[in-house]
Amino acid sequence: MKQRDQRPKAYNSPSFLASRDARGVRILAEYLEPLSRFAHHQVEDTIVFMGSARIPSRADAEAELAAAERGESDLARARTRLAMSDYYEAARVLARRFTEWSKGLSDTQRRFVVCTGGGPGIMEAANRGASEAKGLNVGLTISIPLDEFDNPYITRELGFHFHYFFMRKFWFTYLAKAVVIFPGGYGTLDELFEILTLMQTRKMKKPLPVVLFGDSFWRDVVDFDALVRYGTIDAKDLALVHRTDSIDDAFTFVVDHLTRYALNQPGISL
Repeated sequence: MKQRDQRPKAYNSPSFLASRDARGVRILAEYLEPLSRFAHHQVEDTIVFMGSARIPSRADAEAELAAAERGESDLARARTRLAMSDYYEAARVLARRFTEWSKGLSDTQRRFVVCTGGGPGIMEAANRGASEAKGLNVGLTISIPLDEFDNPYITRELGFHFHYFFMRKFWFTYLAKAVVIFPGGYGTLDELFEILTLMQTRKMKKPLPVVLFGDSFWRDVVDFDALVRYGTIDAKDLALVHRTDSIDDAFTFVVDHLTRYALNQPGISL
């Protein structure tokens, strides 16, 4: 009887797959594995929520404020976090409403599934709202040096974990039919400007409503009008975003856009 060949094959070699030479294989895996899972669960388009991982729920913020008032932490910071928690609750409500609307469509396919970066803060709020509406939702997490990043509200079968930021951002954009961006830091700004660059340069041709939620925050943080004054963008580029503080306005703006441009065109399009 012949002995079974025990020699390791390249595709089954952990040392090779973790090596510098196999980087292309790892990148391809972060394209093909999500593609397979999305196809299996019939997820072809999404509504993407972006925003800070540092914004707490109202309940957590109220608990922090109570502790601060007892002298256990910084009072000014606790008051700021309580004010910012309004954005968590807004994202939660908005994601729930989008999910309820999507589930009410006559289309038998899953449409306009809520998708986030899978972490805490605004991401958790949106996954939570979609989960409360008993809808599927997606979490595209990233390996960063934090003890815990994934939130517990992501649909288990649609939780992804990426090594490469650019592959994670690809999946944000590739499936998106709408994007709602809440206050955030470097990561949120990076995601916002990459999307705006793709739209401005027409590398992405699909109609894509981009909502900046939190008008006062965005006017403080990004002076788009100054970019026009200095001639670094055109005045027409201001129309690439819709700014609002209203859940109703954000919901209506996105749903009207999806109904007009995307409802009868299911599937991936760039």
